[in-house]
Amino acid sequence: MIRPTANRWRTIDIVVAAVIAVAFGVIFWAWGLLWRAVDPAFAFFPASQAIMYGVWLIPAVLGGLVIRKPGAALFCEAVAATVSALLGSEWGGVTIVQGLIQGLGAELAFAAFRYRSFRLPTALLAGAMTGLGAALFDFFVWNTAYELVSYRIPYALFTILSAAAIAGVGAYALTNSLARTGALSRFPSGRTQTLV
Repeated sequence: MIRPTANRWRTIDIVVAAVIAVAFGVIFWAWGLLWRAVDPAFAFFPASQAIMYGVWLIPAVLGGLVIRKPGAALFCEAVAATVSALLGSEWGGVTIVQGLIQGLGAELAFAAFRYRSFRLPTALLAGAMTGLGAALFDFFVWNTAYELVSYRIPYALFTILSAAAIAGVGAYALTNSLARTGALSRFPSGRTQTLV
């Protein structure tokens, strides 16, 4: 059983989660501009553009891996989405709802291990679950006008794969890199020599 105090957020947890979220909110906004700019490169198979999706899902997994407390994945993804919406994301305020759903996916993955496992398989699952949340949201909100077999299903699959690879493996690698620099020394993630 996890001690109640282990789940309590410290001031530093809130500050670091907010820094992760705000930094990625700016990245989200810029990534949206890049997404539109590279549309023509995916004209041969538009659904394949979802291979880029994982960048939008990194803070959910990163927040969970670094903070290691209930709510961290959801907080980081939702706040990052809010920041990108405030910066003028072309998708507007709906992005905030989308961020909540995406963050919930990663949160469920960490909760499935009772916030005790932060190894690569857990990060991969958190990435895939975040991707599943994103894929479902897009499937029923943004992509309803598109053909099911030639676009919506492949788009969803590419989203989940991208999320597992970029958000899962990427956030895991970023956490390890930050831990090696000593930047996470105030967190359990920074005191663990290897997260494999």
